[in-house]
Amino acid sequence: MIRRPWRLAAELTALLTAVVVAFPLYWMALSAFKPAGEVQSTQPRPWTLSPTLDSFRRVFEQQDFGRYFLNSLLVAGTVVLASALIAFLAATAVTRFRFRFRTTLLIMFLIAQMVPVEALTIPMFFLMRDAGLLNTLGSLVLPHLAFSLPFAIWMLRGFVRAVPESLEEQAYLDGASRTRFLWQILFPLVFPGLTAVSVFSFISTWNDFLFAKSFIISATENSTLPMALLVFFDTDTPDWGGVMAASTVMTIPVLVFFVLVQRRLVSGLGGAVKD
Repeated sequence: MIRRPWRLAAELTALLTAVVVAFPLYWMALSAFKPAGEVQSTQPRPWTLSPTLDSFRRVFEQQDFGRYFLNSLLVAGTVVLASALIAFLAATAVTRFRFRFRTTLLIMFLIAQMVPVEALTIPMFFLMRDAGLLNTLGSLVLPHLAFSLPFAIWMLRGFVRAVPESLEEQAYLDGASRTRFLWQILFPLVFPGLTAVSVFSFISTWNDFLFAKSFIISATENSTLPMALLVFFDTDTPDWGGVMAASTVMTIPVLVFFVLVQRRLVSGLGGAVKD
Protein backbone atom coordinates (compact mmCIF):
# COMPACT_ATOMS: atom_id res chain seq x y z
CA MET A 1 0.00 0.00 0.00
CA ILE A 2 2.90 2.33 0.66
CA ARG A 3 4.47 1.67 -2.73
CA ARG A 4 1.22 1.83 -4.64
CA PRO A 5 1.04 5.65 -4.99
CA TRP A 6 4.60 5.74 -6.32
CA ARG A 7 3.81 2.94 -8.76
CA LEU A 8 0.66 4.76 -9.90
CA ALA A 9 2.66 7.95 -10.40
CA ALA A 10 5.27 6.07 -12.43
CA GLU A 11 2.59 4.48 -14.61
CA LEU A 12 0.90 7.83 -15.20
CA THR A 13 4.24 9.40 -16.10
CA ALA A 14 4.98 6.59 -18.54
CA LEU A 15 1.51 6.94 -20.07
CA LEU A 16 1.90 10.71 -20.45
CA THR A 17 5.31 10.25 -22.05
CA ALA A 18 3.88 7.69 -24.48
CA VAL A 19 1.07 10.08 -25.44
CA VAL A 20 3.52 12.95 -26.03
CA VAL A 21 5.76 10.72 -28.17
CA ALA A 22 2.88 9.18 -30.13
CA PHE A 23 0.96 12.40 -30.78
CA PRO A 24 3.19 13.58 -33.71
CA LEU A 25 2.72 10.18 -35.36
CA TYR A 26 -1.04 10.42 -34.85
CA TRP A 27 -1.12 13.93 -36.31
CA MET A 28 0.99 12.81 -39.29
CA ALA A 29 -1.36 9.92 -40.09
CA LEU A 30 -4.43 12.09 -39.48
CA SER A 31 -3.16 14.80 -41.84
CA ALA A 32 -2.51 12.15 -44.48
CA PHE A 33 -6.20 11.21 -44.45
CA LYS A 34 -7.58 14.74 -44.20
CA PRO A 35 -8.92 16.59 -47.25
CA ALA A 36 -6.73 19.42 -48.54
CA GLY A 37 -9.03 22.06 -47.07
CA GLU A 38 -8.75 20.66 -43.55
CA VAL A 39 -4.99 20.23 -43.77
CA GLN A 40 -4.51 23.90 -44.68
CA SER A 41 -7.18 25.19 -42.30
CA THR A 42 -6.19 27.88 -39.82
CA GLN A 43 -8.26 26.07 -37.17
CA PRO A 44 -6.92 22.50 -37.17
CA ARG A 45 -8.91 19.80 -35.43
CA PRO A 46 -7.53 16.53 -34.00
CA TRP A 47 -10.06 14.53 -36.02
CA THR A 48 -11.70 14.42 -39.45
CA LEU A 49 -15.25 13.56 -40.45
CA SER A 50 -14.44 13.09 -44.14
CA PRO A 51 -11.29 10.94 -44.51
CA THR A 52 -9.90 10.59 -47.99
CA LEU A 53 -7.11 8.71 -49.78
CA ASP A 54 -6.34 11.52 -52.21
CA SER A 55 -3.00 12.30 -50.56
CA PHE A 56 -1.89 8.67 -50.79
CA ARG A 57 -3.06 8.56 -54.39
CA ARG A 58 -0.86 11.54 -55.25
CA VAL A 59 2.08 9.86 -53.50
CA PHE A 60 1.82 6.59 -55.41
CA GLU A 61 1.20 8.40 -58.68
CA GLN A 62 4.57 10.10 -58.39
CA GLN A 63 7.06 8.79 -60.92
CA ASP A 64 9.75 6.46 -59.53
CA PHE A 65 8.26 6.44 -56.02
CA GLY A 66 8.45 2.64 -55.98
CA ARG A 67 12.07 2.78 -57.13
CA TYR A 68 12.92 5.20 -54.31
CA PHE A 69 11.30 2.78 -51.88
CA LEU A 70 13.38 -0.15 -53.16
CA ASN A 71 16.56 1.95 -53.05
CA SER A 72 15.92 2.84 -49.40
CA LEU A 73 15.21 -0.80 -48.60
CA LEU A 74 18.40 -1.93 -50.35
CA VAL A 75 20.60 0.66 -48.65
CA ALA A 76 19.12 0.10 -45.18
CA GLY A 77 19.22 -3.69 -45.50
CA THR A 78 22.84 -3.66 -46.66
CA VAL A 79 23.90 -1.38 -43.79
CA VAL A 80 22.05 -3.50 -41.21
CA LEU A 81 23.56 -6.81 -42.35
CA ALA A 82 27.07 -5.48 -42.92
CA SER A 83 27.23 -3.50 -39.66
CA ALA A 84 25.89 -6.44 -37.63
CA LEU A 85 28.44 -8.86 -39.10
CA ILE A 86 31.44 -6.53 -38.84
CA ALA A 87 30.46 -5.30 -35.37
CA PHE A 88 30.07 -8.86 -34.09
CA LEU A 89 33.51 -9.88 -35.31
CA ALA A 90 35.14 -6.63 -34.12
CA ALA A 91 33.49 -6.81 -30.68
CA THR A 92 34.65 -10.39 -30.30
CA ALA A 93 38.19 -9.43 -31.28
CA VAL A 94 38.52 -6.47 -28.89
CA THR A 95 36.94 -8.42 -26.02
CA ARG A 96 38.50 -11.87 -26.29
CA PHE A 97 41.97 -10.99 -27.58
CA ARG A 98 44.74 -8.84 -26.16
CA PHE A 99 46.73 -6.90 -28.74
CA ARG A 100 48.65 -3.66 -29.03
CA PHE A 101 46.65 -0.41 -29.21
CA ARG A 102 43.46 -2.22 -28.23
CA THR A 103 42.52 0.49 -25.73
CA THR A 104 43.43 3.22 -28.22
CA LEU A 105 41.16 1.61 -30.79
CA LEU A 106 38.25 1.51 -28.34
CA ILE A 107 38.78 5.17 -27.45
CA MET A 108 38.75 6.04 -31.15
CA PHE A 109 35.40 4.26 -31.49
CA LEU A 110 34.06 6.39 -28.66
CA ILE A 111 35.44 9.63 -30.11
CA ALA A 112 33.89 8.80 -33.48
CA GLN A 113 30.47 8.91 -31.83
CA MET A 114 31.08 12.47 -30.62
CA VAL A 115 31.76 14.00 -34.03
CA PRO A 116 28.63 15.59 -35.58
CA VAL A 117 27.59 14.11 -38.89
CA GLU A 118 27.15 17.58 -40.38
CA ALA A 119 30.79 18.41 -39.72
CA LEU A 120 31.94 15.47 -41.84
CA THR A 121 29.54 15.82 -44.75
CA ILE A 122 31.76 18.08 -46.88
CA PRO A 123 34.97 16.02 -46.37
CA MET A 124 33.00 12.86 -47.13
CA PHE A 125 31.62 14.48 -50.27
CA PHE A 126 35.14 15.02 -51.61
CA LEU A 127 36.10 11.50 -50.51
CA MET A 128 33.16 10.00 -52.41
CA ARG A 129 33.96 12.16 -55.42
CA ASP A 130 37.58 11.03 -55.51
CA ALA A 131 36.49 7.40 -55.11
CA GLY A 132 34.02 7.74 -57.98
CA LEU A 133 31.04 6.82 -55.81
CA LEU A 134 28.94 9.96 -56.18
CA ASN A 135 25.43 9.33 -57.55
CA THR A 136 25.61 5.66 -56.54
CA LEU A 137 23.98 3.75 -53.70
CA GLY A 138 27.48 2.94 -52.45
CA SER A 139 27.88 6.60 -51.44
CA LEU A 140 24.99 6.07 -49.01
CA VAL A 141 25.96 2.63 -47.74
CA LEU A 142 29.56 3.40 -46.79
CA PRO A 143 28.94 6.54 -44.67
CA HIS A 144 26.08 4.94 -42.74
CA LEU A 145 28.16 1.84 -42.21
CA ALA A 146 31.01 3.95 -40.86
CA PHE A 147 28.73 5.84 -38.45
CA SER A 148 26.87 2.72 -37.28
CA LEU A 149 29.90 0.58 -36.47
CA PRO A 150 31.35 2.48 -33.44
CA PHE A 151 28.04 2.36 -31.57
CA ALA A 152 27.44 -1.27 -32.55
CA ILE A 153 30.90 -2.40 -31.47
CA TRP A 154 30.68 -0.63 -28.13
CA MET A 155 27.27 -2.11 -27.40
CA LEU A 156 28.18 -5.66 -28.47
CA ARG A 157 31.30 -5.62 -26.29
CA GLY A 158 29.07 -5.95 -23.24
CA PHE A 159 27.27 -8.95 -24.67
CA VAL A 160 30.47 -10.74 -25.68
CA ARG A 161 32.07 -9.97 -22.31
CA ALA A 162 29.00 -11.34 -20.49
CA VAL A 163 29.51 -14.76 -22.09
CA PRO A 164 31.74 -16.58 -19.58
CA GLU A 165 35.14 -17.71 -20.77
CA SER A 166 34.50 -21.04 -19.08
CA LEU A 167 31.87 -21.70 -21.74
CA GLU A 168 34.47 -21.15 -24.42
CA GLU A 169 36.95 -23.44 -22.67
CA GLN A 170 34.27 -26.11 -22.32
CA ALA A 171 33.57 -25.91 -26.04
CA TYR A 172 37.26 -26.34 -26.84
CA LEU A 173 37.50 -29.34 -24.53
CA ASP A 174 34.54 -30.88 -26.34
CA GLY A 175 36.40 -30.55 -29.63
CA ALA A 176 34.79 -27.38 -31.02
CA SER A 177 37.00 -25.21 -33.15
CA ARG A 178 37.19 -21.46 -32.68
CA THR A 179 35.04 -20.91 -35.77
CA ARG A 180 32.39 -23.33 -34.55
CA PHE A 181 32.29 -21.69 -31.13
CA LEU A 182 32.02 -18.28 -32.75
CA TRP A 183 29.01 -19.03 -34.93
CA GLN A 184 27.20 -21.85 -33.14
CA ILE A 185 27.60 -20.78 -29.51
CA LEU A 186 28.66 -17.14 -29.20
CA PHE A 187 26.56 -15.76 -32.05
CA PRO A 188 23.19 -17.03 -30.70
CA LEU A 189 24.02 -15.67 -27.23
CA VAL A 190 24.74 -12.15 -28.47
CA PHE A 191 21.96 -12.16 -31.07
CA PRO A 192 19.68 -9.95 -28.89
CA GLY A 193 22.42 -7.33 -28.88
CA LEU A 194 22.74 -7.63 -32.65
CA THR A 195 19.02 -6.99 -32.93
CA ALA A 196 19.29 -3.83 -30.83
CA VAL A 197 22.13 -2.36 -32.90
CA SER A 198 20.34 -3.38 -36.11
CA VAL A 199 17.34 -1.28 -35.12
CA PHE A 200 19.62 1.73 -34.62
CA SER A 201 21.31 1.16 -37.98
CA PHE A 202 18.03 0.64 -39.81
CA ILE A 203 16.33 3.77 -38.46
CA SER A 204 19.29 6.09 -39.01
CA THR A 205 19.77 4.81 -42.58
CA TRP A 206 16.10 4.66 -43.53
CA ASN A 207 15.41 8.24 -42.41
CA ASP A 208 18.58 9.73 -43.87
CA PHE A 209 18.13 12.91 -45.86
CA LEU A 210 21.49 14.67 -45.46
CA PHE A 211 23.67 12.10 -47.24
CA ALA A 212 21.02 11.38 -49.88
CA LYS A 213 20.76 15.07 -50.70
CA SER A 214 24.55 15.62 -50.68
CA PHE A 215 25.81 12.53 -52.55
CA ILE A 216 23.01 11.81 -55.04
CA ILE A 217 23.22 14.87 -57.27
CA SER A 218 22.16 14.04 -60.81
CA ALA A 219 21.30 10.31 -60.81
CA THR A 220 17.76 10.66 -59.54
CA GLU A 221 17.11 6.96 -60.19
CA ASN A 222 19.38 6.25 -57.21
CA SER A 223 17.54 8.57 -54.85
CA THR A 224 16.01 7.21 -51.67
CA LEU A 225 12.57 7.65 -50.14
CA PRO A 226 13.26 10.81 -48.07
CA MET A 227 14.15 12.57 -51.31
CA ALA A 228 10.64 11.85 -52.60
CA LEU A 229 9.30 14.28 -50.02
CA LEU A 230 10.87 17.17 -51.96
CA VAL A 231 8.39 16.57 -54.77
CA PHE A 232 5.56 17.81 -52.55
CA PHE A 233 7.33 21.01 -51.50
CA ASP A 234 6.60 24.04 -53.59
CA THR A 235 7.74 27.57 -52.95
CA ASP A 236 4.20 28.94 -52.92
CA THR A 237 1.84 26.10 -51.93
CA PRO A 238 3.46 23.04 -50.37
CA ASP A 239 1.34 19.89 -50.57
CA TRP A 240 1.25 19.13 -46.84
CA GLY A 241 -1.20 16.30 -47.35
CA GLY A 242 1.22 14.64 -49.76
CA VAL A 243 4.11 15.22 -47.35
CA MET A 244 2.19 13.60 -44.49
CA ALA A 245 1.05 10.70 -46.67
CA ALA A 246 4.59 10.04 -47.92
CA SER A 247 5.89 10.27 -44.35
CA THR A 248 3.26 7.76 -43.24
CA VAL A 249 4.32 5.36 -45.99
CA MET A 250 7.94 5.79 -44.87
CA THR A 251 7.00 4.96 -41.28
CA ILE A 252 5.29 1.65 -42.11
CA PRO A 253 8.51 -0.35 -42.81
CA VAL A 254 9.99 0.92 -39.53
CA LEU A 255 6.93 -0.25 -37.62
CA VAL A 256 7.01 -3.63 -39.37
CA PHE A 257 10.69 -3.99 -38.51
CA PHE A 258 9.97 -3.19 -34.86
CA VAL A 259 7.15 -5.75 -34.73
CA LEU A 260 9.41 -8.45 -36.16
CA VAL A 261 12.26 -7.85 -33.71
CA GLN A 262 10.45 -6.52 -30.63
CA ARG A 263 11.04 -9.60 -28.46
CA ARG A 264 14.72 -9.74 -29.30
CA LEU A 265 14.96 -5.97 -28.95
CA VAL A 266 13.67 -5.97 -25.35
CA SER A 267 16.17 -8.61 -24.27
CA GLY A 268 18.88 -6.87 -26.26
CA LEU A 269 18.35 -3.54 -24.55
CA GLY A 270 18.39 -5.37 -21.21
CA GLY A 271 21.87 -6.54 -22.07
CA ALA A 272 21.86 -9.60 -19.84
CA VAL A 273 23.43 -12.92 -20.72
CA LYS A 274 23.27 -15.38 -17.87
CA ASP A 275 25.90 -17.94 -17.03
